[in-house]
Amino acid sequence: MHRDPLPIHEIIRIVGKENTLTAPEELYCYGYDASKLRSSPDVVVFPGSVNEVAELIKLANRRRFPVFPRGAGSGMVGAAVPWNGGMVMVLTRLNRILEIDSDNMLAVSEPGVITGEFQQAVLRHGLFYPPDPASLQFCTLGGNVAMCAGGPRAVKYGVTRDYVLGLEAVLPTGSVVTTGTRTMKGVVGYDLTRLLVGSEGTLGIFTKIILRLVPAPEGVRTLMAVFPNLDGAAKTVSAIIKQRLVPSTLEIMDQATIKVVENYLQIGLPTQAEAILLIEVDGRACLLDGDVKKIGEICGQCGASQVEIAHTEAERERLWQARRAVSPALGQIKPGKINEDVTVPRTEIPALIRAIQQLAEKYDLTIVCFGHAGDGNIHTNIMLDRNNEDELKRSELAVEELFRTVLDLGGTLSGEHGIGITKSPFLQWEIGAEGFDAMWRIKAALDPLNILNPGKMFVPNRAFFN
Repeated sequence: MHRDPLPIHEIIRIVGKENTLTAPEELYCYGYDASKLRSSPDVVVFPGSVNEVAELIKLANRRRFPVFPRGAGSGMVGAAVPWNGGMVMVLTRLNRILEIDSDNMLAVSEPGVITGEFQQAVLRHGLFYPPDPASLQFCTLGGNVAMCAGGPRAVKYGVTRDYVLGLEAVLPTGSVVTTGTRTMKGVVGYDLTRLLVGSEGTLGIFTKIILRLVPAPEGVRTLMAVFPNLDGAAKTVSAIIKQRLVPSTLEIMDQATIKVVENYLQIGLPTQAEAILLIEVDGRACLLDGDVKKIGEICGQCGASQVEIAHTEAERERLWQARRAVSPALGQIKPGKINEDVTVPRTEIPALIRAIQQLAEKYDLTIVCFGHAGDGNIHTNIMLDRNNEDELKRSELAVEELFRTVLDLGGTLSGEHGIGITKSPFLQWEIGAEGFDAMWRIKAALDPLNILNPGKMFVPNRAFFN
């Protein structure tokens, strides 16, 4: 793509000088996300309406410069990182909850609303928005929809795509489309809503989101089970589901995680255990005691050496303390990490974790595993110092072997983080050349000039600034 200097004066005419950043120190702040990848844009803009978004995209097509949509920059795979300059479009000014319809159990929101704040707003109406990414206190709904965010509650409630009924979106050419409906059913034409959800900002920029809500659960109960054997923990996960007990959360911590958290908190965690399960159930209050009792019995039958049930909110918070401390505790090991969100069938969790332990030994690395055992989504954290070139190379080799193992086990390379830049070299490993070509043809049809978020998902990106 031929590149001319960006028409800053035209950009200012659309969004105003106060919503346009060009100073180097300002651009620096919008050149990275949680992946730690970095590349400075030429300009950062904060549109305040769908019309401004559309006008900016039309200008980008006329003047041939790339546009990189951005929410809070909390993504882990570089999907919000600008590549080769261009414009970063930050959607945080579009931050209103436009409607909460209690009777139809839906809400209409702009993309810049903080996910946790949205959850609290609908809760005041007795309603519940289940998706709960770890960054929910600062990530935005638009970013969640773009990446199809998940979280611990996915085992029972699913992920973001399961709650998006419709969208208002600006396509890569600047046209505005409305997809989906405000109803639970709707099968008119192609499902453009599902196409756009999880497209990582490559096919459209969301300006309104219609979200399905569910009734808020009456109560929540929590228990923790300690397992001397990893296989017993995995067997427990499957046994609970088979008994038609679907926890809202079913988290696992492996032995490496237990040790690092115990070293960080000093709270008496059983460091000889191979796994800990943290389990929550929610729903009708009158049924929860029975569910907790049954789950506790299943844990014991599958080899748990200890089962602790929280009876008060304070006890519940204490059980969650270890899980919430994982991320800060990891900082004790190394200054950096490669965080992969691989997912396998639940029954393959022991095979995956044991393969990871072998990789750690083979490449002389510390690898810590924890995550969402209920849906097989295991966060694999390879701890490293990125300034150590040898350690970085060994870590990259370990990632490649990890991905091959995951696919051999019938899993997927990403359960919730997406592809972005960091996983793009491996996309074809999972979807094949034909699947890759089909996706690229969709991208090229909607974005013939490769304006919107180029350099993401598709590597080599065939039309990237050629």
